Amino acid sequence: MQLSIEGLILLCLGFFVVSTLYSSVGFGGGSSYLALLTLVFVNFFAIRSIALVCNLVVVSGSTFLYLKHGHTRLKDFLPFVITSIPMAFIGASFRLKEEVFFIILGVALVISSVSLLWQTSGFRWNEPTKVYPKYFSYLIGGAIGMLSGLVGIGGGIFLAPILNHINWDKSVKIAALASFFILVNSISGLIGLMVSGTIELPWMETLALGATVLIGGQLGVRLSLSRLSANGIKRITAILVLIVGLRVFLVNGLGWF
Repeated sequence: MQLSIEGLILLCLGFFVVSTLYSSVGFGGGSSYLALLTLVFVNFFAIRSIALVCNLVVVSGSTFLYLKHGHTRLKDFLPFVITSIPMAFIGASFRLKEEVFFIILGVALVISSVSLLWQTSGFRWNEPTKVYPKYFSYLIGGAIGMLSGLVGIGGGIFLAPILNHINWDKSVKIAALASFFILVNSISGLIGLMVSGTIELPWMETLALGATVLIGGQLGVRLSLSRLSANGIKRITAILVLIVGLRVFLVNGLGWF
């Protein structure tokens, strides 16, 4: 066991809050799991591995519930995941230097948080949707798949803001797509870590955190399906991700403080 009991309990509390907030808008929480794990773990192979497992736990339950409620349409979702799966696998297979990993992670967190904040500033969910060519879905899926594999998250936190900005579809369908997208990319990313020999899962921490996010994820997605407003939650999570993203970039990546 790499953490003390007290440290693990505090980390579980943080993971519970993150999984509840993120799952309510279709995310797995991978970006914030990574941010929290960097505060207590030294080995970034363990950081990436645990974050992906927790992502997988949360979005598996979310995807099932979105499918059950009729918000998942595979014919619309498949173009995104067809290109994202191999790109996430390739991204996860790279053996990044530690400082490079943290710089990429920090920049990705800051960009996604700013994007989320912008998305909730005056955005109207009832704006008309637009139709885009199929190749657009393939290109977006591949690009985000590569990024998600590199930093060890499912990629939904990058995908959903983009699709919301361009009015791709209704918010609940975008949330369902984000969950499905994160699910397949988390599986692909884990396989990539296994192939590259960089997967590391301390069993006590993984079990405790996995059970925690399972409970939080189920709570969050059920609140979402009960018409919980997503804008306030997105603002809170965006601010948290921005703060920790800046810390990861400056402290872990650049070593400034």
